[in-house]
Amino acid sequence: MCLNYFNKKIKNLDVFDIGLTKLSVAAAILFIITIWPQAMLWVKATNPWCFLIAFVIFAIRPVSRMFFK
Repeated sequence: MCLNYFNKKIKNLDVFDIGLTKLSVAAAILFIITIWPQAMLWVKATNPWCFLIAFVIFAIRPVSRMFFK
């Protein structure tokens, strides 16, 4: 039920709005990492390839739906 509500609301957004939402999330993550030292230490200690693998896994569905549907 909640997902249906958000799906209806998202249809009112354009590409620019979605891009700004992504940038705001990125800025919030950078803010959290900056003010929380333990988060910064975790990011520095994590292998960068783990972040790349996570990026690929999270991007598979939207990219496949964009190009193949």
